[in-house]
Amino acid sequence: MATQGDQKRNLYTQVKTTEVKTEHIVVALVEETPLVFSRIAGLFRRRGFNLKSLTIGQCEQPGMSRMTIVIDGTKTDTEQVIKQLYKIIEVVKVSDVSFDQTVVRELALVKIYATKSTRSEIMQIVDIFRAKIVDVRHDSLLVEITGDSIKVDSFLDLVRSFGIKELARTGVTAMNRGVSGEVRASI
Repeated sequence: MATQGDQKRNLYTQVKTTEVKTEHIVVALVEETPLVFSRIAGLFRRRGFNLKSLTIGQCEQPGMSRMTIVIDGTKTDTEQVIKQLYKIIEVVKVSDVSFDQTVVRELALVKIYATKSTRSEIMQIVDIFRAKIVDVRHDSLLVEITGDSIKVDSFLDLVRSFGIKELARTGVTAMNRGVSGEVRASI
């Protein structure tokens, strides 16, 4: 039988386990209704979830949309997001694809200041990153770059010295590799 002294010692000597915060990618299949997106945004706001990215678009199923949500948090945070999403009636399927074999992409449009003397150097950087120049003006180049977030960030770091006039990023979109093409259900 444990004495009161043993109980106090155990309270002070317990090792706390801490979860590591990492980036998790959650994909949800939702019905296209006028209020579903505001309900989901409200859920994240009320619960205080730390979202890095949220993208929504049509998918292969008529009347449905695919949401890709990037959460900066622990595995427990991600599980809580999934449970909360399932409480919304219009949410059909939710899956954490963070540790699956997944193709992850982001698109960025970057308008870069360019002069006659810097234009060729910018074009070389664009070629190295397999990006595309989609518009040319006297004082700027508009570049489209697609890839994972690390690639986009690296490109932006290199061209920042020329001056970024304007920037638009889509956010992350993800899809599991394989033939099914479906978001697998989880939890």
